[in-house]
Amino acid sequence: MPDAPVILADEPGSFPHGVLAARHPAHIRAVQEAFPYGPGQRRALDGLLSSATEGVIEPLGTEDDERWAAWGAREYLGRSWFEVPFLWSESYFYRQLLQAVGYFGPGAWQGIDPFRPFKLAELDSPETDEELAALDRLMEQSPDEQARALLHGSLWGNRADLGFRLSAPGAPAMDSRLVADDSEALWSLLPAGTVCLVADNAGRELIPDLLLLDHLLHHGRVRRALLHVKPHPYYISDATTADVVDAVRRLTGAKGAAADAGERLWTAMAEGRLEVRAHPFSCAPLPYAQMPEDLRTDFTAADLTIFKGDLNYRRLVGDRLYPPTTSFAEVTAYFPGPVAALRTLKSDVIVGLDAATEAALVAAEEQHWRTSGVHALIQVGPSRVK
Repeated sequence: MPDAPVILADEPGSFPHGVLAARHPAHIRAVQEAFPYGPGQRRALDGLLSSATEGVIEPLGTEDDERWAAWGAREYLGRSWFEVPFLWSESYFYRQLLQAVGYFGPGAWQGIDPFRPFKLAELDSPETDEELAALDRLMEQSPDEQARALLHGSLWGNRADLGFRLSAPGAPAMDSRLVADDSEALWSLLPAGTVCLVADNAGRELIPDLLLLDHLLHHGRVRRALLHVKPHPYYISDATTADVVDAVRRLTGAKGAAADAGERLWTAMAEGRLEVRAHPFSCAPLPYAQMPEDLRTDFTAADLTIFKGDLNYRRLVGDRLYPPTTSFAEVTAYFPGPVAALRTLKSDVIVGLDAATEAALVAAEEQHWRTSGVHALIQVGPSRVK
C-alpha cells in the first residue's frame, strides 16, 4: 500500500480540526437536549465536552479499556485529541459519549441509543414519504433502469433528491457530479452468489441501501446478501440492527411498491437470504487492512463487497493524505475479494482520480470539493473485474 501521511486534526481551519472543535460539541449538546438524562449523565457529558475541546484523552475506566489499548490507546492516552490520528480521535469520542450516557450500563439507560431520535425523525419525514412514493413510478422502468436508479439512490442517500433519481433514472444532474464512475465495472461482477454491503448511515440513507439489496435479490442478480452494520451506536447516524428493523418496518408500513419491497425484505431476512452481521471491528478506529481473521473470512466468501459511505471509505483505503491520483486498486489490494465503494465526498481522503479530473476540481473549488458532499464516486478495483 502506498505510504502517505496519516490525517490529524492539529491544523486550525482544516476539516478535521473543525469536526473536533465544533461538530463534536454540537453533538453533545444535541444528545443532552434529546433525552431527560439525570444529573450524573449530564455531568459526564459536560466533562466530555471539556475534555474533547480543551483537555486530553483519558481512559474509559471500564473493561473496554483493554480493547482500546490494543487499538492504540496505550500510545494516545494523555495526549490532546487534536494530536492523534483523526480516525482514532473521532471513534474514541463516540465511545466516550456512549460511556457518558450509560449506554453500556449497568443501569436503566443501558442499551438506549442516544442518537435514535435523530434517526427516527429522518424515517418519519415528509421527504421519506415522497421518496417511497416515487418507487411506484420507477416500477414502470425496465429492471436494468431500476437497478441503475437504485444504485445512484444508494450512492447519494439523503444528499440528493432521491425521488428525482428514482423517477428519472436517466437524469444527468447527479451523474455530472461523479468524480469517478466505475458503475459498469460493478455491474460486470453480477450476477453473483453472495453480495456483502457494508452499511453507513441509518434513517433516510439506509432505505435506499435496502431497496438496492431487495432489487438484486428479487431479480436474481444475487442469491444471498449480507448487510454489515454496527454492533452498537457509533458515529451519530451509523446503522445498527435496530435501525435495519426500523427501516424495514417503515417500508412495510408504506404503500405500493415500497410496501412490496418491505415485505420481500422481511421475508428474505426470515429465510436467511438477507442476513445482518454486526462485527465488533465495525466500530474500531482502524483501517480494514487491519481486520481480524474471522471478518476477513466473511469477506472472502462474498463474490462482491460494497462499502457504503465516507467513513467506510476512509477505513477501506486508509485515512491518509494520498495524492488523489493514487490507484484505488493498489490501496485496496489487501482486500480478500472483489470490492467496490459508493461514497459522497465528505472528508479529505480521496484516491483513484485521473489527473484531469483532479485539476478541474482544484481549479473550480480549491480543496472544498473533498469535503462539501457535492461530489461522489463509484469505484471498483480494475484488477477485480471479471
